[in-house]
Amino acid sequence: MMLGFLLARAGIGVIVLEKHADFLRDFRGDTIHPSTLEVIHELGLLDEFLKLPHEEVQHLSGVIGETSMRVADFTHLPTHCKFIALMPQWDFLNFLARQGKHYPGFDLRMRAEVTDLIEEHGRIVGVRADTPEGPLAVRSTLVIGADGRHSVVRERAKLAVDDLGAPIDVLWMRLSRKASDGVEPLGRLRAGTIFVMIDRGDYWQCAYVIPKGEAEKIKSRGIEAFRSAIVKASPAMHDRVGEIASWDDVKLLTVKVDRLRTDG
Repeated sequence: MMLGFLLARAGIGVIVLEKHADFLRDFRGDTIHPSTLEVIHELGLLDEFLKLPHEEVQHLSGVIGETSMRVADFTHLPTHCKFIALMPQWDFLNFLARQGKHYPGFDLRMRAEVTDLIEEHGRIVGVRADTPEGPLAVRSTLVIGADGRHSVVRERAKLAVDDLGAPIDVLWMRLSRKASDGVEPLGRLRAGTIFVMIDRGDYWQCAYVIPKGEAEKIKSRGIEAFRSAIVKASPAMHDRVGEIASWDDVKLLTVKVDRLRTDG
């Protein structure tokens, strides 16, 4: 979306294809870092961007065992925004979409799922997509695949990827936030446990870090055992872990670290 906006801003016609009808996804990259905010400033959009609902985090703290410590301080950064902005990703993407529409060369197509590439004489010259109105063929000088870890574009282009390995996965959930909670540390690290809490105003976005591939093993122990593990990691949550009614309230993020191979 950002690249589409930048190309259109430079006077280049661009079509952005998005397979979903909207950008509403739970538990995505909702942290907008000072370096990204600096780019938004350089584009002249920062004042308008910061009018969107968001939280500003200048410091991050954590608890390791029983010891509390500050692990990050953004107030010394040589940027206009010396903080991380917490904002749902859908608000960020909708903002970019609105800005892109200011340029005649920006064309965002929702519910357009790329299914294949168009190849002629050994070159990729476009993509094919499915839409509610039927098949769509888009021809382009440049095709950019930004369709995630299970990228159709990458697969069809036969681009090789090296899996660098990741030792963890993450179980995401939300727990209600009380006014009396105050400022919680970002993370709590105890023997064998990492628990992260992100302030979302009226709720905590929580991440329980688990060893790679052990989600089913944890589920087999039952939801009550999982609630107990959360209370052990963050005792203050003892009065609301019941909000995790079933495993439907827990989302698994499979962590992958890949590198696109460029050596042919």
